[in-house]
Amino acid sequence: MVLGGLAFNACSTKKDKFINRNWHALNTEYNTLYNGNLAFQKGLEEINATYRDDYWEILPVERLKVTDEIKLDSEDNNPNFLIAEEKATKAIQKHSMDIKDEERNPQIDEAFLLLGKSRYFDQRYIPALESFNYILRKYSKSDKLNEATIWREKTNMRLDNPEVAIKNLKRLFKYEKLKDQEYADANAVLAQCYINLNAPDTAIQKLKISQAYTKKNPEKGRYLFIIGQLYDQLGHQDSANYAYNKVIELNRKSPRVYMINAHLKKIQNTELTEGNREEMLEYLTDLEENRENRPFLDKIYRQVAQYHMAYEEDSLALAYYNKSIQATQGERKLYALNYQSLADYYFDEDEYRMAGSYYDSTLTNLNENTRKHRDIKKRLDNLEDVIKYEDIVQHADSVITLYQMPVAERTAYFEDYIAEMKRKEEAEAEKQLERTNAGFATFANSKGGKENQGKFYFYNITSLGHGRNDFKTRWGTRNLEDDWRWSNKSKTLVSEATGEEIAANDEVLTEDQKYSVDYYLEQVPTDVAVIDSLKGERNFANYQLGLIYKEKFKDNMLAAAKLERVLSSNPEERLILPSKYNLYKIYEESGSPLAVSMKQNIISNHPDTRYAEILLNPQAVLDGNSDSPDARYASLFKQYEEQQFLQVITRSEEYINQFTGDPIVPKFEMLKANAIGRLQGFEPFKEALNYVALTYPNNPEGKKAEQMVEEQLPKLETKEFSPETGSTGTGNWKVVFPFKIKNDENATKLKNRLVEVVDELNYKNIVSKDIYNLEDEFVVVHGFPSKDFALGFAELIKNNRDYLIKDENFVVLSDNYKIIQVHKNLESYKAQF
Repeated sequence: MVLGGLAFNACSTKKDKFINRNWHALNTEYNTLYNGNLAFQKGLEEINATYRDDYWEILPVERLKVTDEIKLDSEDNNPNFLIAEEKATKAIQKHSMDIKDEERNPQIDEAFLLLGKSRYFDQRYIPALESFNYILRKYSKSDKLNEATIWREKTNMRLDNPEVAIKNLKRLFKYEKLKDQEYADANAVLAQCYINLNAPDTAIQKLKISQAYTKKNPEKGRYLFIIGQLYDQLGHQDSANYAYNKVIELNRKSPRVYMINAHLKKIQNTELTEGNREEMLEYLTDLEENRENRPFLDKIYRQVAQYHMAYEEDSLALAYYNKSIQATQGERKLYALNYQSLADYYFDEDEYRMAGSYYDSTLTNLNENTRKHRDIKKRLDNLEDVIKYEDIVQHADSVITLYQMPVAERTAYFEDYIAEMKRKEEAEAEKQLERTNAGFATFANSKGGKENQGKFYFYNITSLGHGRNDFKTRWGTRNLEDDWRWSNKSKTLVSEATGEEIAANDEVLTEDQKYSVDYYLEQVPTDVAVIDSLKGERNFANYQLGLIYKEKFKDNMLAAAKLERVLSSNPEERLILPSKYNLYKIYEESGSPLAVSMKQNIISNHPDTRYAEILLNPQAVLDGNSDSPDARYASLFKQYEEQQFLQVITRSEEYINQFTGDPIVPKFEMLKANAIGRLQGFEPFKEALNYVALTYPNNPEGKKAEQMVEEQLPKLETKEFSPETGSTGTGNWKVVFPFKIKNDENATKLKNRLVEVVDELNYKNIVSKDIYNLEDEFVVVHGFPSKDFALGFAELIKNNRDYLIKDENFVVLSDNYKIIQVHKNLESYKAQF
């Protein structure tokens, strides 16, 4: 009974007795806080296990993945920190002894510290700040004040208040005596603040202090590595290497990842020369062959690849880049760097298709909306054009070359082609058989293989596998369907662009066709018109390649070669002058004496052209000149707004031919397509838009056309009129007065008179004159709320003696008027209504 009474009295948090204070202190420290600290440490271990540093950037001083958002609630966070917070809260609620405004339990300040740190690592910085401030305000005699101050300033730094953190930490240094680890932690916080403020030199000094005073070797290694990175940023490679050597000297005392990256940074800071070539290769080989470095082979392989690339050992470099890709485990930035290195190599070697594939892989590993992503995307877009036009040139050259061969030579070519194809297929079949037999033999000797011996075919895994392989060797890959043996069945494909069913273009050859010389001979065109068309396509593709190499890739040698080939291939007239002018600009830029002769050629042979005018009078290229492409486009666009669609179409075609190769050509094409749609209707508009989308896929106009084809055209496609039954139907109605364009003067007079009538009647309607087709136009009064209202207006202006407008007209629902204009089907509308 006595012990029970003592325990009961000790449980009270309102009595300031020795037994009460110690009872609650012991329960706080060895029960609630103990479990809370265990959960907190487990949370830290999870952070260390899952957090991945980005060694391509300056490391953060503290290993913590920080999001941009400021959290207030603990949602989707580490459960261990939530447990630690709950335990700290429980300790405060159950064991706090706040008597006469003084805390008598000496463990509660530690509970608030644990509460703040748990919230900090949960990235709920504002609640964490409240906890640390409470300790500093409430527990003036606590031995945790310095630690709480450091954590508070870490939190201020995370809340993007580095200036406040620096000011408070300087005050702490001035007025308080800190333990060595506290001094190290405080300087580490200062270092991160100065890094955030872009003051790397000051950050270096603070990190040097931190690494000297910290008792934790992992922190020492990290601080030294960041010092090296900051020296690299400042361009002091010798000082950086000194810091990296200090990291390496720590060896196993610090995490190995710091040591490996320090080795690689040292190599990157060393200039490769013939004098240190062997030494550097031996250094890299030691890193590669060390078994302890296996988790870091992805980065080591990349460094080896860069070493070989520096000495122009291309094949070895490519092999190591690929080994690095294979060894990389989820590190997107390393993937991106390796893919870009491969892409850049193939790009420099003019292997643009391969380069495009690697640039595409680079993009998938870069974050969008970054400058690097935009740069790679732009280069990839340009490469897509290069690949497209190079394919056109290659195809045309191949067909034309075969066409020009004598029949006997052409026959011998295809005989050699078939023989080589058979040889490769036989060699591949032998390799496949060897691999299959080796695999079956291995399986047969295994436990599973022995268990399947003597079983029925379909239950014997070895036999089944052999049969499946034999089928694939004999028949290839076939779908499970009727008539599976017929490889040349007609197939229907679905276009990804339009969703329409289309016939497959690439016919699958039968065995007879595949090895038949006659079949291949029949594929070579014999019609001169087809060959001439191919030559035209090739010339245009070479011209486009010349412009791309000149303007986008700045490769004047390749550009000149393409343009010179255009001029030597009997091109059509529209390509001759722009090819000459672009060659002149290339020659002039490279200082070639050919520039003078090309300039004279243009002036002499094309004296009345814009290019000759530019050469004679450079001011002609100014935008303000009425003959400049931009000025002509502006003038033509004004005509479009005035509904002079026929003139717009005609002049657009003229300017497209005149300014071939100029960046403004796609704008003329788009303007022409819109004019065609307004004048000729849906189907011609669809065809014109598709042409723009396919011809200029990487221009803003081409992308806009593609978007219109996908999003707008399906909405315009319907030809079915909405019902106009009853005289009281509500909606937006129009009164339409049809005119022949030859009577445009009368139409204009009527439009002006209707504007006056609407104004006199105090209506809000709008009057317009709309082109219908080449022969017809409409004067339209828009905006009647009902059919009765529209009919009443037509009756009023016809019979009222103040107006007496007796011109033919009809009333139409707005949706139907739109269909009439889009599909040019006025007669169908009249027949229906």
